[in-house]
Amino acid sequence: MSSTLILTVIALYFVLLISISFITSKGAKNSTFYSGDRNSKWYLVAYGMIGASLSGVTFISVPGEVDSLGFSYMQMVIGYLIGYAIIAFVLMPLYYRLNVTSIYAYLGERFGNTAHKTGAAFFIISRILGASIRLFLVADILQFFVFKDMGVSFYVTVFITLVLIYLYTYRGGIKTIVWTDTLQTTFMLGALGISIYLISQQFGAAQSWEHLEGIGAMDWFVSEDGNAKNYWLKYILAGMFITLGMTGLDQDMMQKNLTCKNIKEAQKNMMSFSVILFFSNLLFLVLGGMLFLYIQESPELLEVFNAMEADKRNDRLFPLIALKGELGTGLGITFLLGLIAAAYSSADSALTSLTTSVSLDLFRIDRLEENKSQRYRKIIQLCITLLIFITICLANIYKEQNVLRTLFVMASYTYGPLLGLFFFGILSKRKVNATALLIICISIPTALIVLMNHSKDIFGDFLIGSELLGINGLLCYSALYVASLFSKQN
Repeated sequence: MSSTLILTVIALYFVLLISISFITSKGAKNSTFYSGDRNSKWYLVAYGMIGASLSGVTFISVPGEVDSLGFSYMQMVIGYLIGYAIIAFVLMPLYYRLNVTSIYAYLGERFGNTAHKTGAAFFIISRILGASIRLFLVADILQFFVFKDMGVSFYVTVFITLVLIYLYTYRGGIKTIVWTDTLQTTFMLGALGISIYLISQQFGAAQSWEHLEGIGAMDWFVSEDGNAKNYWLKYILAGMFITLGMTGLDQDMMQKNLTCKNIKEAQKNMMSFSVILFFSNLLFLVLGGMLFLYIQESPELLEVFNAMEADKRNDRLFPLIALKGELGTGLGITFLLGLIAAAYSSADSALTSLTTSVSLDLFRIDRLEENKSQRYRKIIQLCITLLIFITICLANIYKEQNVLRTLFVMASYTYGPLLGLFFFGILSKRKVNATALLIICISIPTALIVLMNHSKDIFGDFLIGSELLGINGLLCYSALYVASLFSKQN
């Protein structure tokens, strides 16, 4: 693909996004930015959430994981379904009953101002890191395959991307995001389907299926060793806890759900979304199997692939085949649109939710008069944009091995206290001293980081994987309960 064609595709895509933003933000008030006037259609929210949930990490990293994990990732996806059901029928009724815009207001209602700000702070840290890693992955891919040959700096690529995201979200906020996410989901799933179709055409249905069977397409539960990270029970529990933390207790994901008219529509949105997401993840693994089949039959591409850095090789498999393979310009354009959509559907909603949480949870600017509140909100959004830019720049200096694993490890530490706090509040009626609550939420994750660095010495062959988030949440819950026994408020 020529540089001119690539830049034209990207430019037209952003023109489309900004046009949608212009239409959806007409007559928008400051409160519209946060709540979308609670008038979103549940099916639009459900469909759009697919793009935000999958993100560039799924689009790039999940197909590459097939090489090392086969289809065992589906064990975690089964856990996702359990987590989404708990969100729909336990957490969401709570949020709607309290009529909150920021879900961390519940912690303020239940435990007081310290808990409110602590919960918001953990989300802000989690989402800035998560959004930065997701966007870094896509920017790194675009830089390696597209902009490097044009002489464009990685930092310029990231900066322009963030400026464009800021431009189409700063007015309409979540109301705009609900509509742009539907567009971005369409491009992402379109790229997925077209890629699978084109590669399968190269080999025929019989050979393609034989290859998928050979790498375990029907064998999701591959380990009976309870010590292994991919032991089925660990993966299912990990998927459930990751969903509860990274969706149910995450302002980014829940803010879209809270734009639905009522709890019934929000629940329909959540359950239909979970089913679509289940099959989308399965198709991304099928795509991964097809990509490895294709590259094994393409000696020139295989040579380029094997020459790449080992820790980035699998993440660059899909873009290598789409942009450098012989499957046609159509696949290259579709891939680019899908990749950009995957990145921006996650980054734009992250920017909006972070702005909401900082504005409402930390600074309470909603108490100010309209013009002043709107001015401060735009300044906060600009500051968060710059902070994400700085974080991505740091990520470029210190590159981790695998983005998908890195994201889940980070989530295990930062979402664990939120899991403990929320479910302690829901499952008990006890109170906790504000100082004790803050100490627990900071000390438990810190202790776990130290513990995991010496896990081999402590646990031997027993390996702890992504279920660490649940362990973190359980420890926080237990510590909060013990602290509540000594609280004078009970």
